[in-house]
This record gives sequence, structure tokens and C-alpha cells, in this order.
Amino acid sequence: MRYVLIVAGALGLIVLVVLLVGWMLPVAHRATRDALIERPRDEVFKLITDVKSFPQWRPSVKQVEVLPAIDGRSQFRGIGKDGWILYPIDSIAPNEYLVTRIADRSLPFGGKWTYQLTPRGDSTTLRITEDGEVYNPVFRFVSRFVMGHTATIDQYLSDVGRRIGHTSNQ
Repeated sequence: MRYVLIVAGALGLIVLVVLLVGWMLPVAHRATRDALIERPRDEVFKLITDVKSFPQWRPSVKQVEVLPAIDGRSQFRGIGKDGWILYPIDSIAPNEYLVTRIADRSLPFGGKWTYQLTPRGDSTTLRITEDGEVYNPVFRFVSRFVMGHTATIDQYLSDVGRRIGHTSNQ
């Protein structure tokens, strides 16, 4: 019985530490990653803006539904491990940049993602900046210390590389 109490106390202490550290972490964070993609800028831009094709090359996206534009801005919903998420496109400049965000405040996370494309000869540098928010203190702890703030960006860049060609981190 003594060992059960020791284990339960240790687990309780771990949970308490995770909660306290999570509460002390800021809700907002910024993370940026670059990758050199051995494809022309227009080809990379077409890939990242063709949301209907996401399920074909992004394993984390099971389905995409393109929704009617609001105030002239495109939007879509994607379903993955976190359920349906609404993504409005805040701004876009063909072959230069794309800015999307999460519009559902009921999720434990949110933020916006900026995709910048810079030509480098026949290749393209794709820079993704995540201005993320993690509202739940436990998820903040996990995002910061377990997964890392760049995990989603790294996975996305890996998916791009598998879809259209070799990428290298810069």
C-alpha cells in the first residue's frame, strides 16, 4: 500500500508541475522554418493553395471542404485528428505569400500561418511562420517541451518534400 501511495503522490506532483509550468508559459508563440524546394515558385504556390488536393499529399488531412467566400476571402474546412477546423485565407499574393488562420475559438489552440515563397534560381525557399496560440496550460506544456512549436511546420515541409520533390532545411 505504501508503494501505491508513493506512486500516486509522484504522479500527482508531476501533473501539478505540468499545470504550473503550463500556466507560466505565454499563450502566444512564434515559430519559423525554411526549406529549399527544388521546384519553381509557381509550382510550389499551386501546391500549397490547392486545398482540395491536401488529402492526397498530407496524411494528417482526411478531407477538405471548400466553403463560400466571406467578404471576398476564400475559406475551407479540413478534417484531421483534431476534427473539423475552419481556415479562412486572410491574404494572398500569387506566387509570393499566403496567410491562413484558424477561425474556431472553441479549440484548445489557434493562430495564423504565413507561407512566404522566395525564388532561388530554379528552386524556391518556402518560409512558414506560425503565430500560434495554445489556450490550455497542459497543451502549452506539451507544445513547448514535448512536441516543440515547430512540429506542425516540420511535418508540413516534409509532406511538401514528399509530394513535389526534395527539400532541405536552411
